[in-house]
Amino acid sequence: MDLGPHAAFIWGSYGAFVVIVGLLIGWILFDGWRQASALAEADRRGLRRRSAKEGGA
Repeated sequence: MDLGPHAAFIWGSYGAFVVIVGLLIGWILFDGWRQASALAEADRRGLRRRSAKEGGA
């Protein structure tokens, strides 16, 4: 496959895309873990949602 004189730009763009998408996936996984830990801690402390009132609507 001949990419011509723009090969460095094309491969660089693909590389940047892979790095950015990888970082975004890592950020989402880390934030999900952090949120799950915060929810578990709130549950352990007995905190409940304000919208979940006792006795119905």
